[in-house]
Amino acid sequence: MKTPTSLWQVLKVSYRNLFPEVNRQLAYWRKKAENIPNEELKTQALASIEAKTFHCEGGSIYASLAGDSWREAVRFIVAYQTISDYLDNLCDRSLSLDPQDFRQLHEAQLDAIRLNSDYDLKNYYQYREDQDDAGYLKDLVAECQAVITQINNYEMIQADIERLASLYVDLQVHKHVRHEERVTRLAMWYENENDDPDLKWYEFSAATGSTLGVFCIVSYGLAGQNRAHMMKEALFPSLQGLHILLDYLIDQREDELEGDLNFVWYYQDEHDRNNRLKQFIQNAKQDLQGIPDQTFHQLIVDGLVGLYLSDYKMLETKEQKEVAKSLLSEAGWRAKVVYFNGRAYRRFKKLRIINS
Repeated sequence: MKTPTSLWQVLKVSYRNLFPEVNRQLAYWRKKAENIPNEELKTQALASIEAKTFHCEGGSIYASLAGDSWREAVRFIVAYQTISDYLDNLCDRSLSLDPQDFRQLHEAQLDAIRLNSDYDLKNYYQYREDQDDAGYLKDLVAECQAVITQINNYEMIQADIERLASLYVDLQVHKHVRHEERVTRLAMWYENENDDPDLKWYEFSAATGSTLGVFCIVSYGLAGQNRAHMMKEALFPSLQGLHILLDYLIDQREDELEGDLNFVWYYQDEHDRNNRLKQFIQNAKQDLQGIPDQTFHQLIVDGLVGLYLSDYKMLETKEQKEVAKSLLSEAGWRAKVVYFNGRAYRRFKKLRIINS
């Protein structure tokens, strides 16, 4: 597979190759999840797949950087993102508020990208009542490890991957503790870890919550290219921040109902929020200037904007529609094409589910 250099090529390879492979692999993990003995773990595993398939579909676009190994890249992306979504559900929807529990769960996220990890000896559910998943989480970890072992000189790119993954895990721990502790913990963490004076604590936190940098580096690695540090610097924090801020933008109503933390609530007002989102769009494109496959990577920026804003949750009120229109104008015509394409694709999938 050649790396797409136009929006039309991205759409073509996504619908013809990547998305069908994602859904084939998700069907495998769905069947595995259905066999989990513990009802709570089964419920959250299945819910994470059903509600967040688009996370895997969107992430899979980076597999086109892997050349002939694109199926292996999709294999990793689906397994790694499924770990992420499953553990996020376990932390969001469980009664536990124990940071030790959250960190132990997310050891799976780190083991997935570490060579020769002793994951088979660990109990990721050690600090919670629900235990028996029939090996579901460890199987996901093993799937990721089976892919990274195919990357020649993986140890040369592991440090940059682990940096992004470790920040992600820290975020999951801090944002799921007791409500009154969350902002304090995140703000202190930001002071210790952030080196960009233009970022607020909630923007830095959002940037750490994206898995796109890991997908990009692994895909390049499968193609035999070590671009780990370059891509980490290019994607973090701007593109990863844009990714997760858009995710929070569309999830505001759901997060309010569930009592979850949402980073876009910490802007001074809607005007401040919208201006910062536009700045993230500009910064993401600027930070990608001059890197290999620049056109492809800048297409990802447009794709993120169009894809997230096409979600039905952004079409419920007049204010949401105006925000979407403004951000699409900032991103440009390619984002608008992805937006209308995304709306059509979501309707198609919904009709297929209804008729199946």
